[in-house]
Amino acid sequence: MATSQQWSSKLGFLYATAGSAIGLGAIWKFPYIAGTSGGGAFFVLFLGFTLLIGVPLLIGEYVLGRHSGRDAISTYNMLAPRSVWSVTGWLGVVTCFLILSFYSVVGGWSLIYLGSSLFGQLGGLDVDGYQAKFTGLIANPYLAVGAQALFLGLTAAVVQKGVQKGIERASKWMIPALFVLLVLLSIYSLTLDGAKEGLAFLFKPNWESLSSEVVLFALGQSFFALSIGVSVMVTFSSYASKKQDLPVSAATLGVMNIFVAMLAGIVIFPGVFTFGLEPSEGPTLIFAAVPAIFSQMPFGDIVVVLFFMLFFFAALSTAFSLLEIVVAAFMRGDGGKRAKGSWLIALFVLLMGIPSALSFGVMGDVHLFGMPFFDLVDFLASNLLMPIGSLLICIFLLVKVKRQTLAAEFQEGSALGKKGFTLWYTIMTVIVPVAIAVVLIDQFFGFNLFALLFS
Repeated sequence: MATSQQWSSKLGFLYATAGSAIGLGAIWKFPYIAGTSGGGAFFVLFLGFTLLIGVPLLIGEYVLGRHSGRDAISTYNMLAPRSVWSVTGWLGVVTCFLILSFYSVVGGWSLIYLGSSLFGQLGGLDVDGYQAKFTGLIANPYLAVGAQALFLGLTAAVVQKGVQKGIERASKWMIPALFVLLVLLSIYSLTLDGAKEGLAFLFKPNWESLSSEVVLFALGQSFFALSIGVSVMVTFSSYASKKQDLPVSAATLGVMNIFVAMLAGIVIFPGVFTFGLEPSEGPTLIFAAVPAIFSQMPFGDIVVVLFFMLFFFAALSTAFSLLEIVVAAFMRGDGGKRAKGSWLIALFVLLMGIPSALSFGVMGDVHLFGMPFFDLVDFLASNLLMPIGSLLICIFLLVKVKRQTLAAEFQEGSALGKKGFTLWYTIMTVIVPVAIAVVLIDQFFGFNLFALLFS
């Protein structure tokens, strides 16, 4: 059954998809993954993967979703009935569920820090003090799980209202606010003593730091940051108008995402080097670095509040899309199930996410495959399931959808003509599947062709 919902405008579609893509993937995850992956070399790979693989795949998901007008699972059932291809949609739904289970933990942290900053509890400490404070907060099981539950409750409260009244309305004011705050904070960071060293770390490639793991993380980050490989954008584009210029919308989103990730790096790394933090601190980097940076500046208490408000907005905007794809699959076009589905699925996500929330406290010593539960779920979703999902979507587009159908949907509402479609189709045929396959071969068999190219 085709969806009866639709974005109110072209700008509404862009805001909603930007909210999905430009969230914690850019502001929280990019700085810490870049920090643990050598900085500049990782950034160059992330940039290349985003433009050459991420954006073309994003266009592909847009084309699939708008052509079908259905949720992720129904899209594959419609275009390839009575076949195994519906597993691609189910894989996307499961991956979104897994991502939201650990993502909501970080969303809970953002709530804790927003509350702490509002009550003036993030000032007057040195760097070690901020690190100890964060460790103590997230190690409290009641606080960590309670904040995660509140975050998921807020997410469900918006998603239950639907596409226009919920997700689009919230994204329209959160995304511009996010951009403005990031620009202002990055300008301040450039005045710090460690700005030159921080910028060199972020933008100057050190190819000696390149490893198969860095390549895999860069590809995974490009997928995570654009919400591709999980059919989120298939679902979101099913609500898009035929007047929407899909290729331009995808390219715009890709550039916006790179810009926000770059700004986030500019905000974080000058402070990291100014205050003697380690860039490889990991997922907790931003919570130790940011208060230390802005507590030193005039009106720092206010700026810290603004930053964690931005951080909270970013967390919510992506959580909306992750929950929406699961809810849309649950509804199967029946809008009457939206409210019930939103709250029920949020509850199941909370239950799945509790071990991740406890990974930094009472379950800190519990490791599976050598990783804490939080890291394991993140790795499984971002570095395995998303690339596999992307490869399946790419193959599906090429072998199960007629080229004429793709061309017509690609050019519908777009200023790009046959040449634009031919370029996109060539990239999807030659570059995208080969690049994803090479990375997956490396992951499963330990053979890294990318590293050979850069050696």
